[in-house]
Amino acid sequence: MPRTGERIGFRQGLHDSLVVAKRNLLRMLRIPEVVVFSLIQPIMFVVLFSYVFGGSIRIPGAGDSASAYREFLMGGIFAQTVTFATAGASAGIAEDMQKGIIDRFRSLPMARGAVLTGRTFADLAQTAVILAVLAVVALLVGWRVHNGPLDTLAAFGLLLLLGYAFTWIGALIGLSVRSPEAATSGGLVWLFPLTFVSVAFVPSENMPGWLQPVAEWNPFSATVLAVRDLFGNLPPGYEAPDAWPMQHPQLATLLWSVLIIVVFRALAVRKYKRATG
Repeated sequence: MPRTGERIGFRQGLHDSLVVAKRNLLRMLRIPEVVVFSLIQPIMFVVLFSYVFGGSIRIPGAGDSASAYREFLMGGIFAQTVTFATAGASAGIAEDMQKGIIDRFRSLPMARGAVLTGRTFADLAQTAVILAVLAVVALLVGWRVHNGPLDTLAAFGLLLLLGYAFTWIGALIGLSVRSPEAATSGGLVWLFPLTFVSVAFVPSENMPGWLQPVAEWNPFSATVLAVRDLFGNLPPGYEAPDAWPMQHPQLATLLWSVLIIVVFRALAVRKYKRATG
């Protein structure tokens, strides 16, 4: 078995990451309140926006139809849900750092990056469960998928890819603060402008002219539009804005997600090595 500090190969690093992921998943199962509370917010958003705002927000090409708005809405709710997993990743890593669990991992013959990668794998699995439950709730309030199963799976795949990318942002935040409370706040405060200054809840055409390019080049907007297209939830005659991410949302989502993973994984692993070195 390799000693601590030795160079560890990809297969061993992947094995170590899966072991850490299993540890975090078992911990989540023993504390089911974590998953339950993670579900409450997106379900509240679905109900509030569907029944409170659904009849008052006009979707171009769909008139004042509340059911059309519910279908338009769900792409935004799904995307918001996966990005809000950032806060859980931040708090979890900050808690492990505070309690000294990371120090125990340092004494083991394992890849250093496995601690963070395993955590992000576990958060991805939790996000997948939350998405599945949320999809059932969405169906109950009138959301429907109008394309085939392959497009539907592709849509959920893009959502999970974005969620995984954002957990690396959460990992960096969790390593950069001193307490889980600060990590939770730091993981959420920037997500609200990111999600609301987007096409998630209202079309960009309804925004002030100076704000429209911001919303249209927002990586969150690309994912929202991509999944709406794959689910078949775009209104009849919908014309996407001229911005490149809005014209090619699936490709833009892939590029944004990969870029975020590459950049923030490198920054998080570097921060982790400094914090535990």
